[in-house]
Amino acid sequence: MAEKQHQEVHRSLQTRHLSMIALGGSIGTGLFVASGSAISTAGPGGALLAYVGIGVMVYFLMTSLGEMATYLPVSGSFSTYATKFVDPALGFAMGWNYWFNWAITLAVDISTAAIVMQFWLPSVPGWVFSLIAIVLIFTINALSVRSFGETEYWLSLIKVVTVLVFLVIGVLTIVGIMGGHATGLSNFTYKKAPFVGGIPTILSVFVVAGFSFQGTELIGITAGESATPEKSIPAAIKQVFWRILLFYILAIFVIAAIIPYTSKDLLGSSASDIAISPFTLVFKRAGLAAAASVMNAVILTSVLSAANSGMYASTRMLYSLSLQGYAPKTFGRVNRRGIPIMALLGTTVIGLLTFLSSLFGERIYIFLVSASGLTGFIAWLGIAISHLRFRRAFVKQGHQLSELRYHAKWFPFGPWFAFILCVVVIIGQDLHSFATLDWQAIGVTYMSIPLFIILYVYYKIRYHTKMIPLDKVDLTRKRHHQD
Repeated sequence: MAEKQHQEVHRSLQTRHLSMIALGGSIGTGLFVASGSAISTAGPGGALLAYVGIGVMVYFLMTSLGEMATYLPVSGSFSTYATKFVDPALGFAMGWNYWFNWAITLAVDISTAAIVMQFWLPSVPGWVFSLIAIVLIFTINALSVRSFGETEYWLSLIKVVTVLVFLVIGVLTIVGIMGGHATGLSNFTYKKAPFVGGIPTILSVFVVAGFSFQGTELIGITAGESATPEKSIPAAIKQVFWRILLFYILAIFVIAAIIPYTSKDLLGSSASDIAISPFTLVFKRAGLAAAASVMNAVILTSVLSAANSGMYASTRMLYSLSLQGYAPKTFGRVNRRGIPIMALLGTTVIGLLTFLSSLFGERIYIFLVSASGLTGFIAWLGIAISHLRFRRAFVKQGHQLSELRYHAKWFPFGPWFAFILCVVVIIGQDLHSFATLDWQAIGVTYMSIPLFIILYVYYKIRYHTKMIPLDKVDLTRKRHHQD
């Protein structure tokens, strides 16, 4: 048993960790900075519609993931489910696709941390801050899964408190208690508002909203290290949905009410635009002088939190790929503290190399970032497909639905809705380039799709895998060793 323990990750994440990880995973620069560009593109109504649509879809995806993760809690979650319930080639492609996505995102986040720090210390070269950030994140992840969980808990708490304070100040500004005069809801009918630019622009904002919500699927990956998955996962999913909806929808409502969609200031979409983060603008309108500095600090915690989650997610995915035989065996090694240390080192090296490419080969870096662009949506598609197959196999093999600890609501509407919306968003990512036949732009935008197909086809040809018949799907649950 002592020997066995060295090979397994430790189940030491509590419900509060899981709830905060899923919530923190979805509140980031997407909400603090990019939400402004969504409003300026599609108007207040278009932005709200896109965020509500994606929010509902993410809820259904989380319930799909929750049903599978309470039945079979594993560290690599959806890659494992795709392998078991659909086709090993799909599991292989999804796992590598997801690992690649987060390893690249890690590099983007440490570059962003440097930009944010230069707001205060413009004379210090950016790479110094990036180096500090990656060392810090590596250390947190190398200590124990609990140190990752605690760090994520407190970083996420800072973000949550910020959003709550923002909502209160925002409402007080709208009704005129702060900031001098009441704006009311006049900006919702200003010029072409609430809907600007029709369906194509609203579709393009769906993509922005989709990126903002990426990270919520982390809850499936933490299942393998949760102390009580059958209790923690349903609790986390329930809380997260309402909180996300509340935070995103209300925050966008407040921003849209206070700042007209035509404002040039809403065009910022990266962390370098901190002075024009819609949050900073609203705080300034309310008369808070130190707004930019405070929001900068919050955005820094948010970027570090995203990098921390990214490091965790990609490490666990690489560990899981190794256990399934999809990656070199060495990545499946776990140290005494329950950390897949080789997978952590491997991910850190890729993150660092990507980061270095941003310093020396700007074009390689842009290529990598755009190549990871749609991978989150591809992961979501895979979750929806796996769940449809899981439920059908479960019933076909004579199981009763009452055996499931957690039921996805409104099955099969949920996974089908998520599937269709993901496909629409992926296709609608850049319709303009198709209209003008700008092949270079099309190549950059849709690059993750051929990469995914190459992984899938490679595995299929090499191992001659077929879709697993429903009555042959392996639904056995192996007993987990508690540490």
